[in-house]
Amino acid sequence: MAEALDLHTVGDLLHHYPRRYAERGELTALSELPLDEHVTVVAQVADARLHTFNGARGRGQRLEVTITDGSGRVQLVFFGKGVHKPHKELLPGTRAMFAGKVSLFNRKLQLAHPAYELLRGDGDEDVDAWAGALIPIYPATTKLESWKIAKAVDAALPSVVEAVDPLPTALREGRGLAELADALRKVHRPRTKADIEEARERLKWDEAFVLQVALARRRHADGQLPAVARRPAEDGLLSAFDAKLPFTLTEGQQNVSREIFGDLATEHPMHRLLQGEVGSGKTMVALRAMLAVVDAGGQAAMLAPTEVLAQQHHRSVTEMMGELAEGGMLGGVEHATKVVLLTGSMGAAARRQALLDLVTGEAGIVIGTHALIEDKVQFHDLGLVVVDEQHRFGVEQRDALRGKGKQPPHLLVMTATPIPRTVAMTVFGDLETSVLDQLPAGRSPIASHVVPAADKPHFLARAWERVREEVEGGHQAYVVCPRIGDEEEPKRKPSAEDEAEKRPPLAVLEVAEKLAAGPLAGLRVEVLHGRMHPDDKDSVMRRFAGGEVDVLVATTVIEVGVNVPNATAMVIMDADRFGVSQLHQLRGRVGRGAAAGLCLLVTEMPEASPARQRLGAVASTLDGFELSRIDLEQRREGDVLGQAQSGVKSSLRMLAVIDDEDVIAAAREEATAVVAADPELESHPELRVALDALLDKEREEFLEKG
Repeated sequence: MAEALDLHTVGDLLHHYPRRYAERGELTALSELPLDEHVTVVAQVADARLHTFNGARGRGQRLEVTITDGSGRVQLVFFGKGVHKPHKELLPGTRAMFAGKVSLFNRKLQLAHPAYELLRGDGDEDVDAWAGALIPIYPATTKLESWKIAKAVDAALPSVVEAVDPLPTALREGRGLAELADALRKVHRPRTKADIEEARERLKWDEAFVLQVALARRRHADGQLPAVARRPAEDGLLSAFDAKLPFTLTEGQQNVSREIFGDLATEHPMHRLLQGEVGSGKTMVALRAMLAVVDAGGQAAMLAPTEVLAQQHHRSVTEMMGELAEGGMLGGVEHATKVVLLTGSMGAAARRQALLDLVTGEAGIVIGTHALIEDKVQFHDLGLVVVDEQHRFGVEQRDALRGKGKQPPHLLVMTATPIPRTVAMTVFGDLETSVLDQLPAGRSPIASHVVPAADKPHFLARAWERVREEVEGGHQAYVVCPRIGDEEEPKRKPSAEDEAEKRPPLAVLEVAEKLAAGPLAGLRVEVLHGRMHPDDKDSVMRRFAGGEVDVLVATTVIEVGVNVPNATAMVIMDADRFGVSQLHQLRGRVGRGAAAGLCLLVTEMPEASPARQRLGAVASTLDGFELSRIDLEQRREGDVLGQAQSGVKSSLRMLAVIDDEDVIAAAREEATAVVAADPELESHPELRVALDALLDKEREEFLEKG
């Protein structure tokens, strides 16, 4: 159990809940078996045939058994010496549980050498073993079938009375939740469906509450840390900047700025997550926060996930600030500061100068990539760290940067990937959240359409005509591909989803060549991808931004932050190979100016496939929060919490982050109250035990690092 399922204690086993319950009378839909997955089914033998064949080693035997459940039929195959027992036992009409890996043979689903357990139901001991009508089906593996786990659970169930209950009694009674021992009994051996519901309700609360207590303690501890309060000067840099803005901030930007300035003025480090749709003006909000800190005598660092993005941020910040970014230079004005760029590929001389400007305090603002975190980089007085695109930035890196201040700096984390409220509460629960949800004036709507290249090839031809029309109208376009095209082909097993999956994803280099020679002949087509030399990347981006390139064929390096208002069209090739939030991010690169944007999602997937439904959802709404919900419902929670959040992921067995919003919100409130009253949890020893179990060393460090 330890090896196959990571279950080490009786407690682990009791918290290994059934995945679903099969009913005696009702059999699992064999018609919906997933390929290549390990399954457990309850079914009836329809027929069994023993074949003798001549093989390389002489005569051999093969037993083929067909099982059915009314919805479909599946073949079981046994070979060699393994045929004798099933040949005697699996007679037509017999019912049993079968477990094995679903494979495809001659275009039909089959289970080869499945393990099985007969369900006799004729008054002998088996009936008691499968007590009641509900048979628990456990998440199992090839080495450990569901019914073996069930027998182990039977052996462990009597000890549920010793389970340590993490919920404070007042909370449990106040919310009318079952006792823990009772809930564990009912989840493993329910007599009715109501038993299952009652048990789940209670066990979800445990997970949500213990996790929220961990996060609440994190927030509480952070609240105890000292930080330097940073209040902007009366008529300093920030006022000078605001005075020269050619537009007024949106109401959302003003509200979020107020929240941030409120946090910066306290003597505890700010920990804030700023979520904003692509193009909602997050950079402007972050820049004003940085200026406020510089005003107060501190320095601000902005971290970007890629060099392209760091350069772009640096360019746009210096443009927005104008002469205010020319501190210490001729033409700089009274309140000006210096804005430096620091990336891994800078020349040695420029890098030395940048490091010098940081350590002397000459530079108030630095924008860079992970290079900012290296030991050599020292600040005069680091007051604020802004992290762009949090999901590309590891916990350790945030931590390393935090250590660069004399006292912990304030932290602002920005993301353009809309995160549903529940996920924000679960994954970023140690950060306060601000949301920018209006687009600044002058932004244009983006029309999105799915282009089914396989069903309707003429739609694709029309897509290229549309790109030509945009260029003839004086605009520019992006074409995005999943692959660069100069890498070794990975050997992958073809998936059963569709023939389209068999070919490798479309590549930038090939697509650019075909377009330039074919449908886009005569236009200025260039490529951009991650393996180009940084100078070449920058040069292509500058020429594209300057209007000297009509069509940019690129990988997702353009996904974040690239800002070319004149680019109005985007064609995404093999769009089904990108995630929902990634498509939404990419689409946000067009429609950034006064002209309307157009995004075409090209796919060869058949109409009924999940991939097409996903693309349809992206085309049908521009609301990132709605899309992130769809995204979450389609992927399982595990991916959402992601590898970076591995500490959280493995502890959620019952809680579904999207569906249980009310439980999570209520648990957060209760947890905050418990921790405020008793930060060390001295009066809640059981809760401490549960926390220790949740936060083993590695997860504790993960939360520590925020």
